[in-house]
Amino acid sequence: MERSIAHIALFAALIAVLGMMPRIDLISGVPITLQTLGVALAGTVLGAKRGFLAVLLFVVLGLIGLPIFSGGRGGLGVLAGPTAGYIIGFPFAAFVAGLVVEHWRKVPVSVSAFAGAILGPVLLFSVFGAAGMAIILGKSFAQAYLLTLPFLAGDAIKAVLAGLITQTLLKLRPSVVTSRAEGRA
Repeated sequence: MERSIAHIALFAALIAVLGMMPRIDLISGVPITLQTLGVALAGTVLGAKRGFLAVLLFVVLGLIGLPIFSGGRGGLGVLAGPTAGYIIGFPFAAFVAGLVVEHWRKVPVSVSAFAGAILGPVLLFSVFGAAGMAIILGKSFAQAYLLTLPFLAGDAIKAVLAGLITQTLLKLRPSVVTSRAEGRA
């Protein structure tokens, strides 16, 4: 129990740190950051439930005012900006990534983690992000979805990194990768 809590807190902190890395702002107002890599890793390393909880902790801490969202932002005001959909989608993306790794046990973890990071933190982010931008920017969903396309190349690179990092952690510290530990004898 204590180990799970520590892992959840550690990954919430990792996501915050990755959001402090230099960002690139797009014309839509949505920045490209490494924060989404942290979301992917929370799911691929911790699994669906713990990954969801780690990212939910991160989101709640940011919404109550800690300056942990990309660029040092925090507070409920971020939900009035173009990143609102992404922030709301963070925990669900980690859940999906973790679910894939937990259930695709017959393939190497690098493959399942990559696939999980594509299905959650890439595809699901696009849907949540486009929905948020459509509402905030007053655009149709299709118009807003087009604004998410510049993220896909970077997100694909982050998905590859999530696969490689998860595989490396599994080799070096198998007990840390709880997405694969559950169900093992």
